[in-house]
Amino acid sequence: MLKRDEPAGDLARVRYGDAEFTVLAPGRFVRCAVSGALIPLDELRYWNVELQEAYRSAAEATARWRALHEKKA
Repeated sequence: MLKRDEPAGDLARVRYGDAEFTVLAPGRFVRCAVSGALIPLDELRYWNVELQEAYRSAAEATARWRALHEKKA
C-alpha cells in the first residue's frame, strides 16, 4: 500500500557502495530506514553499505549504529 507522500514510481531502488550509490531502478526518493522519511536522491548523504539502508541525516545514521552496537554489548 502506498503512503500519501509516496507517489507511485517515485521510490528508487538503490545499491549502496563505499563512496557512492548506484540507482538500480529509477525514482526520485529512497526511504530512511530509521524514520521512514522520504529522502530525495540528490540529498542522500548517509547510508550503510553492509545493511543496504539509507538514512535521512547523521542523527538517524548514528541512532542506527548505536542500536546495532548496543545489542552486541
